[in-house]
Amino acid sequence: MSKAGDTIENPITGERVVVHVDTEDSGGGLLAVESYVRPGETAVGEHVHPAIEETFEVVSGRVGFRIDGRESVAKPGERLYVPAGTAHDWWNAGEEEARVVVEVRPGERFEEMALNLVGLAQDGRTDAKGMPSLLQAAIFAREFADVLYFTRPPLFVQRLMFGALAATARILGYRGSYPKYTGYSQPDLSGAEGVGPPSGARVALGALAVTAPLLLASLSLFGGHASPRSPGR
Repeated sequence: MSKAGDTIENPITGERVVVHVDTEDSGGGLLAVESYVRPGETAVGEHVHPAIEETFEVVSGRVGFRIDGRESVAKPGERLYVPAGTAHDWWNAGEEEARVVVEVRPGERFEEMALNLVGLAQDGRTDAKGMPSLLQAAIFAREFADVLYFTRPPLFVQRLMFGALAATARILGYRGSYPKYTGYSQPDLSGAEGVGPPSGARVALGALAVTAPLLLASLSLFGGHASPRSPGR
């Protein structure tokens, strides 16, 4: 978990935050960070926090916001509030780095999700946009459904698609949260590989374990068919 004064940086996206109030000191009720946003950089896309409220205060630069469908550009000193359950997005709308103080209430689960994403990026486990693999994203979507979901595609489509993929991901060794990145202990993730995402070799072995029974069943099915009867018999 993060501590007040920590600087956390995503090496892929360049996103950088300095922790002002950590969740341990606040008892999980508040996470406050100062976010440094490069020109042209956006948040994760329009999304909703089902049970989390956010407050944004612009320190420097120009920051664009879309809150419940209404767009605006906030300047230094302006403060915006996003209630829980409200669709929103934000981005750097200027030509210089923007600084924004973000307060998240409650903050513990949000922090856990963010630390996992940054940890994967630092380990080179994301693409050029900082996004994890499809299987990892699917299991994250299930694990942190109480924290965040995107407005597109429709929520029922996300749940249907990610639900099926998450089951496969778990079999292959992926998890929704990794103690390696968060510092939170998880008894069900014991062992050296359990603290972080699965290695490529482990995923390959898992995939073999999943597909082998299907392959054997297919061979048995086709091999069990009677051969065509010869003429005259």
